[in-house]
Amino acid sequence: MCARIRARTCARSQYCMDTQKSKCANDSAQEPAVPQQAISQLISRRELVQSAVPCAAALVGFGAVWPVWAQAPERALPKLASVLHLPDVTLLDGSLWRATDMRVKTLVVYWWASWCPFCALQSPYIEALWRAHKAVGLGVLALSIDKQPAAAAAYTKAKGYSFPAGMLTAEVARWLPKPPGLPVVVVLKINGQDGRSGQVVFAESGEMFPEDVEGLKKYL
Repeated sequence: MCARIRARTCARSQYCMDTQKSKCANDSAQEPAVPQQAISQLISRRELVQSAVPCAAALVGFGAVWPVWAQAPERALPKLASVLHLPDVTLLDGSLWRATDMRVKTLVVYWWASWCPFCALQSPYIEALWRAHKAVGLGVLALSIDKQPAAAAAYTKAKGYSFPAGMLTAEVARWLPKPPGLPVVVVLKINGQDGRSGQVVFAESGEMFPEDVEGLKKYL
């Protein structure tokens, strides 16, 4: 069983690497779709979650297709009870996201990419969480590591996602550096006094189960 899991993990990593090579060859080409066969070969969702981090690590080997800032060493997941400060973020629609304007109690920071198959599985549940609980103080800030903002914007529009999404620019990465893996979720309890910082209450790298995403509402 372990041998089969390792084999499938390697196959998924190779798929990610081949995808990045294709993007290098033709930046203007359409983002490649995830082959149905690659999904159908998964033994279980647990294997898929366990393989998310190795897959993302394989992508780092092709850092040349990412912005220069994204090639820097990633920081580990923030520790529980640590404090993160929130920058202003220009969203994909051109509007400006300011933490002080959001008036949220809890903020879900979500690192993702349009070409990430694990993000494609998780993002609908992030959207559902946002829609169900934004009225009672839950916020989402999605940070794309796509090479081009246009790719991220087209993807979110095609999928009908309404959660606030911007790019992980060099300035944003100074305050909210992406931990290893993809997707990554960090939940912050916002400081009610300044509104520009939050205490880490949850941090997870790799795809989460739908019920675990929904369970983030407990941090409200």
